[in-house]
Amino acid sequence: MHGEYKVPGGKLVVVDLEVVDGSIREFRLAGDFFLEPDDALPLIDQAVDGLPATTDAAGIAAAVRGALPEGAVLLGFTPESVGVAVRRALSRASTWQEYDWEIVHEGPVSPNEHLALDQVLTEEVGAGRRGPTLRIWEWDQPAVVIGSFQSLKNEVDPEGAAKYGVEVVRRISGGGAMFMDAGAIITYSLYVPTDLVQGMTFADSYAYLDEWVIEALKSLGIEAYYQPLNDIASASGKIGGAAQKRLGTGALLHHVTMSYDMDGQKMVEVLRIGREKMSDKGTTSAAKRVDPLRSQTGLARAEIIERLIGTFTSMYGAREGHVTEAERARARELVATKFATQEWLERVP
Repeated sequence: MHGEYKVPGGKLVVVDLEVVDGSIREFRLAGDFFLEPDDALPLIDQAVDGLPATTDAAGIAAAVRGALPEGAVLLGFTPESVGVAVRRALSRASTWQEYDWEIVHEGPVSPNEHLALDQVLTEEVGAGRRGPTLRIWEWDQPAVVIGSFQSLKNEVDPEGAAKYGVEVVRRISGGGAMFMDAGAIITYSLYVPTDLVQGMTFADSYAYLDEWVIEALKSLGIEAYYQPLNDIASASGKIGGAAQKRLGTGALLHHVTMSYDMDGQKMVEVLRIGREKMSDKGTTSAAKRVDPLRSQTGLARAEIIERLIGTFTSMYGAREGHVTEAERARARELVATKFATQEWLERVP
């Protein structure tokens, strides 16, 4: 069995192993990481060899850590990353390069249609009717997208929303509210087989699925990094946040919203951002919570999107794709029967 795990912001960890009578055998660790002293490598191999094949990633990491000699230095990987790689091998996880990726970047649709498309395209990937897909959103109206489990009245000020003509909608994934002013953010969705993140915790999968974005932002001169659980950040402030939904059909939805040119004052008039949340983020002004990409790059929104697409394509390979007429028709049906209904919007009053 063979497993690979590219550590977000780090190096590639590669493992090869066999399972004999329920135990890991013939274990070998490799990769482009750095490890001192040299003789620590066979000690790691010996520590994993013989473990029950049911050992979870934390248990494998503990075995690796216990085998390291005093003063050992691991650069670009951790005992935890070895655990993830082993679990990926045992679960026969797939890699990015095994798939024929599509990138969909089409004209604007309504906020509710975007949310419905997220559900439809994830279902299509799970059913095997669509390959893994990256879709970049376009829209021409302001909206607030609240998380599946958020309270409508606690998150949105109806007077502020009415003042600015902001539509309020609810998505199928958890997480916090997204303030989406027209042309002021960059949002994308990934529809991927769950095999791609086999062997990972939910926390690991967030950073893993967004590593390409971190690389793209770094190529633009932004020292971006992933801040657990689901934030993309830089030294200048938060850039964006991610959310996921696993449909139980063999596919998951992972989407991210990044600020391009945020109007902080408008945001705080529409969203009820409490003092507790503000203090938790270490800031005193809501207008300063999200640092827009425009101020850090000086580039047009379209140029940043072009770099995102170029980076994804260079790392994983991809071709231009489209939403099919059948998929769009199904999405519009879901808008009418689910996403645009008061029952859905007020599922958590």
